[in-house]
Amino acid sequence: MTVSRPVLPLIAIAAAGAVLAGCATGPSTGGYGGGSEFNADAFAWSARPGQGVIQGRVAYVRDGQTFNCIGNAGLIPDTAYTRARMQRLYGSTDRADVPAAVVRARSAGEQGADYRSYERAEACTDNAFRFSGLPDGSWFIITPVRADGDPVVLMRHVITRGGRQVSVTLG
Repeated sequence: MTVSRPVLPLIAIAAAGAVLAGCATGPSTGGYGGGSEFNADAFAWSARPGQGVIQGRVAYVRDGQTFNCIGNAGLIPDTAYTRARMQRLYGSTDRADVPAAVVRARSAGEQGADYRSYERAEACTDNAFRFSGLPDGSWFIITPVRADGDPVVLMRHVITRGGRQVSVTLG
């Protein structure tokens, strides 16, 4: 499996708002837990090969303006620590649209190098992205978008099951 790192600093910041582990050793499927330290065992499931696919597109419109992807879409495994970070950075563990400046201003603690090894990134081209080879589990998608003004970060929780393709629209 090839794991890419986000190209844009915005993705790295947003992703930092997402992943360090709690205690679970299998894929998480929801619930909000408060793991406070990174635990690689909680992420191990996400590094296994799988047949799952997330096919995503951005269709975000606010105040009559259509926003477009800028850079990469990030994919982060759902763990207790990740959910705590998402809650702090985005105010939700399900979905959010938050100005990038607000995300950067919120504190979710340090992101360690071990955490980064579980992040995935794919180019967002023509407002579409695709993650493949995913094991069954629960994930967070993070995508920066922009219209004429400041960037906004979109976050969405998604679950892969049975090696099937999941279609997701962020908007």
